[in-house]
Amino acid sequence: MHLESAPAQGLEGNRYWVRPISAAMRELERVVADIAPTDIPVLLMGESGTGKEVLAAEIHRRSQRQNEPFVKVNCAALTPSSLNEWLYGTGLDHGGNSSPTPGTVFWGEISELDLTCQSKLLLALSDGDIVPQPRCRGARVISATSRNLQEEMRAHCFREELYYRIHGVSLRLPPLRQRREDIPALVDCFLKKYAALFGHPQTSLSPQTLQALLDHSWPGNVRELENVAKKIVALGDEHAAVADLGAPRAESLSGSVRPAGGSSLKEAARKASRKAERELILQALARTRWNRKRAAQELQISYKALLYKLKQISLEDSTES
Repeated sequence: MHLESAPAQGLEGNRYWVRPISAAMRELERVVADIAPTDIPVLLMGESGTGKEVLAAEIHRRSQRQNEPFVKVNCAALTPSSLNEWLYGTGLDHGGNSSPTPGTVFWGEISELDLTCQSKLLLALSDGDIVPQPRCRGARVISATSRNLQEEMRAHCFREELYYRIHGVSLRLPPLRQRREDIPALVDCFLKKYAALFGHPQTSLSPQTLQALLDHSWPGNVRELENVAKKIVALGDEHAAVADLGAPRAESLSGSVRPAGGSSLKEAARKASRKAERELILQALARTRWNRKRAAQELQISYKALLYKLKQISLEDSTES
């Protein structure tokens, strides 16, 4: 089971919190300010890579439990036995250390729980007296899903009782393509983060590169933007880092003039094909939460072929966020 405790810090001290500019995110922040001091359960919804875990950490940071552990649980990795061990077990992690009593539990991708695990979690979250007491008893519950739980319930894949237990307040994180105003501040935050991590000097993007980022559709959402910023810092070449986005060629970004006559029809078709292929791969990865084997199955190609294509588009080291 993947479970970890995080320090009591939110987005600003953690990963990519910036003061939002877009109207959708400003409204979301207003609601967060209202609900964070309470203990009401929160259900976070949105596409993969939109920052649900980060928002959960921000809610915890603003709560009265901010000095208690923020514990993240990867529901996709849970089995009935591993869930039961964590809820009622020894309280020791795999290293023999005492597991912290959570102030907030973040159930990541809760729709990935099978029905047996859902039943166990529902019992642990109930108000009745349970002996022994589950470790999450009394903790703030924040859950996240990239699936439509209403559809999951209609398909009898998600228990209604559990849905109403975790659905105190629901918040939907918009995809990055619907909050493009936030891109400049987000990418600046990422550039500073990776400059510090890699020991590289801080850099500012040219207006042409920033426009390329604003024009991109971002099927991988904020996670994809973070990967691009990481490449910019690592390569020290913003033109090369954005080349796979279908952005203007490096020559035009640097201000040089294209040869008379422009690109050939064959070259244009090749570029369009590469861009379409990249978009399909990223969409499959987003749907499968970056599970490469499942994405390869969806794309009807071999796992080895997918790894090769990921290397071609510089996404071979992408990870979830």
